[in-house]
Amino acid sequence: MPDRGGGPTGPRMRVGRPSRRVRTLLMTLGVLAVLGMVFTMFAGFWTDWLWYRSVNYSSVFTTTLWTKIGLFFVFGLLMALAVGFNIWLAHRLRPPLSAMSMEQQNLDRYRMGIAPYKKWLLIAITALVGLIAGASASSQWRTWLMWVNGVPFGEKDPQFHLDVGFYAFDLPWYRFLLGFGFAAVILSVIAAALTHYLYGGLRITSPGARATAAATGHLSVLLGIFVALKAVAYWLDRYGLAVKSSDFKATDNWTGLRYVDANAYLPAKTILFCIAVICALLFFATLWRRTWQLPVIGFGLMVLSAILIGGLYPAIVQKFQVQPNEQAKEAPYVEKNLKATRDAYGIDGTQVTEYPGTSKTEDKTKLRDDVGSTASIRIMDPNIVSPTFQQLQQIRNYYAFPTNLDVDRYSKDGKDQDTVIGLREINLNGIPKRNWINDHFRYTHGYGAVAAEGTNADSQGRPDFTESDLPSKGDLGTYEQRVYYGEKTTMYSIVGGPQKEIDYSDDSGEKTYSYKGDSGVSLSNPVNRAAYAVAFGEPQILYSGAIGDGSRILYNRTPKERVEAVAPWLTIDGDAYPAVVDGRIQWIVDAYTTTNGYPYSSRTTLGDTTADSLTATNDNRAVVAQQNQVNYIRNSVKATVDAYTGQVKLFQWDTKDPVLKTWMKAFPGTVKAKSEISSGLMAHLRYPQDLFKVQRELLTRYHVKDATTFLSGSEVWQVPDDPTNKSGSAVPPYYLSMKMPDQQAQAFSLTTTFTPNGRDNLSAFMAVDAEAGTGDYGKIRILKLPTNTTVNGPSQVQSQFNSEQNIAETIRLLRGGDSEVEYGNLLAVPLDGGLLYVEPVYVRGGGLKYPLLRKVLVSYGGATAFEDTLDEALNKVFGAEGPTTEPPDEGDDGGTTPPPKSNDPTVQEALDDAQKAFDAGQEALKKGDWEAYGKAQKDLQDALRRAEDAQDAADKGAGGSGDGDADAKPSKSPEPTSSPTGT
Repeated sequence: MPDRGGGPTGPRMRVGRPSRRVRTLLMTLGVLAVLGMVFTMFAGFWTDWLWYRSVNYSSVFTTTLWTKIGLFFVFGLLMALAVGFNIWLAHRLRPPLSAMSMEQQNLDRYRMGIAPYKKWLLIAITALVGLIAGASASSQWRTWLMWVNGVPFGEKDPQFHLDVGFYAFDLPWYRFLLGFGFAAVILSVIAAALTHYLYGGLRITSPGARATAAATGHLSVLLGIFVALKAVAYWLDRYGLAVKSSDFKATDNWTGLRYVDANAYLPAKTILFCIAVICALLFFATLWRRTWQLPVIGFGLMVLSAILIGGLYPAIVQKFQVQPNEQAKEAPYVEKNLKATRDAYGIDGTQVTEYPGTSKTEDKTKLRDDVGSTASIRIMDPNIVSPTFQQLQQIRNYYAFPTNLDVDRYSKDGKDQDTVIGLREINLNGIPKRNWINDHFRYTHGYGAVAAEGTNADSQGRPDFTESDLPSKGDLGTYEQRVYYGEKTTMYSIVGGPQKEIDYSDDSGEKTYSYKGDSGVSLSNPVNRAAYAVAFGEPQILYSGAIGDGSRILYNRTPKERVEAVAPWLTIDGDAYPAVVDGRIQWIVDAYTTTNGYPYSSRTTLGDTTADSLTATNDNRAVVAQQNQVNYIRNSVKATVDAYTGQVKLFQWDTKDPVLKTWMKAFPGTVKAKSEISSGLMAHLRYPQDLFKVQRELLTRYHVKDATTFLSGSEVWQVPDDPTNKSGSAVPPYYLSMKMPDQQAQAFSLTTTFTPNGRDNLSAFMAVDAEAGTGDYGKIRILKLPTNTTVNGPSQVQSQFNSEQNIAETIRLLRGGDSEVEYGNLLAVPLDGGLLYVEPVYVRGGGLKYPLLRKVLVSYGGATAFEDTLDEALNKVFGAEGPTTEPPDEGDDGGTTPPPKSNDPTVQEALDDAQKAFDAGQEALKKGDWEAYGKAQKDLQDALRRAEDAQDAADKGAGGSGDGDADAKPSKSPEPTSSPTGT
């Protein structure tokens, strides 16, 4: 190229291509970058496949994957073909010559610029819209699987008399297809119009006709297809009225047709469908007439009709026909909504019984005696005593208990008793030295269950443990105690290889262990190690010497996480709970099938409905919802997760649920039959909390069956706020064994209370039989109090507790120094026409970091008691002594007798000192003398330690282990007096 001048003279600098070395380096870096991206994508896919295969649910992975891929390619290809074909057709129909105008001269530059790249531009545009459409379609895999596998409900909607399955399974898929069709047509119209404009088929400022005949015909056909799809939409909207939500003063999220829908919107949709069909034909007719005059007139008529018929006419009907006589007009439709909602939420069998709210029995002794047979009143609040479990049974800092413990039933001496239970899980924050080896190789699992009687406490207010120590021992028998999967186990661990794990520690030191299960994914393959190194962002997995033959990586270790992964079509209950079943610790997880398409059934938002004072402070208790807003729910699956192997099992619980049957068709072999539930597991299954919370929220309105009463709103209830704390959230439901008035014996139940809307007095008490395997399981009973009688609700009872002078003074003393008072669950129990309220009161006193049960509040019939034990409080409220209890066996802290006499005088002397110290402490507590109380507690501990040391010395002197005189040896935690319950 010649020098144009203007630059410096002298040697010229050549600007050449980069050197071969640089080009090679850049090419290598580019190839490596691409390979890195590809391997990163592969690592995510490969690790997912390995995990599903490790839990034996590979069919879930493959079915979901192939469904997504199929939808992606089918709908991506359809969208690409639709848009690409219309661009090609518009280009083919371009006029041979463009008008000589400034507009066309300007467009010529663009036409010439893209001419060499037309093919590539077409491919790029179609590929882009295809990718977007395919990605959108792949997210509809659940909708597709439900449509293709849907089974009939066997119930018909009351308006169109179609099976409910049409609304639950078919209508959502048809709406997706319709939406996809609209998107394809709109994109095609835009692409075709731009192409016609670019090549002169459409003109804006040029003289002459604004569009060629070819362009007019092409765009008219596309617009005709759009209007035809609108006609289909109008027709589907008719059925959509049955599942449409609307604002209605009777209830939030009202679903189904009302008077105006059936008598205005429904005929309007039919008329608009007919108009849209005619309008579409007019657009298609332009292929012959080559004019838009009639189609435009028809389209304008359709729009005007939509405004007048679809908007103005229903408003007139509502204003002049419905509002003057609303109850009469709406009553038939409310009755349909009442029936459908009660059926959809499983509350149709709710038994509502009138309950007086006050007792008529004058024999207080009989009432006092009836308390024990009416309920096993739980004074151990699982949501309060976790720190106490932590302090007394943590043993090592690298163990921890969940924030909220669980209530279950275990048999003792042939009787079921309510038990508070928690697992000693791994706590990485408590590891003495944090590093990668310790976090992921050495500290890998928790150890053992810890359980305590729910209805009892020892004399110091501590839980009366029935399973304790490390390794755990007690009433639960022999079982695999290692906890590799749990609610607090969120980190991955690598086990089974050359690096030994810390099993547990005792007086002889640390015990090591190597995982022997087949859970997790093998890391013996270098490809697997590389994939996990990338997936977890931890390169040490690739080259660490701590990984070798037999090494396996465990992850996705929380029970809810595992169940959600293997059954992504289920909604998971917020509370997974552990149970010792057949020699193993099993996490039990309740799971639900839901739909948003049950006609006439009002919707509820799961996240809001299941929120209470526990979920407000603990995110782990929140429901895991696949579909947050639903109008049908069933507890159709009971799932278990083995705490050692992580094995997940899904059991069909509701054998009639059509939604579950649909998913079982889509994922065959994933759900086991109900008959495969063992008797040991059945004994620990219970009614789930989140379902109960959804049902109680619906029953605040849907406990009535009369449309007039429902519309008036006079019988609307509300779930009261939790009065024991200041969260402002709903009171949680409580598990306890009790009997309702029509029951002959106690049953494990889930209970709650209701108050009138906007008031604090009690309006109803609700309980469901929560004991699986019984004939009444799932039966909901509501005791409805008369509206003309005022019975104190939970907040009023709590206020009464706090306002009584003697109680307030005692609370003030309990709060002395740096002590804190915590109120436990306020339990309500129906008793002889009235309501018995019981609330344990805990104190974190002095240097103690954990709550101890110090007092029990009891209220019945306006009388209130605040005593050291439940028995004392009940005796005071009823003015009568309770039944005498038999002395307990040794080691049972729930008795009423002093410690056993010892044959050894030194031991007996120490035990006598312990009794004196305890008596002094109780006396100091009554006087509010905290200094004397603290000294007495110290003397008590010293005396008990001397007794144990003396007994050990006596056992050794006798040449035995002490087993020959078991009655003489105190337990490690002997309690010299009665328990707070006295039972």
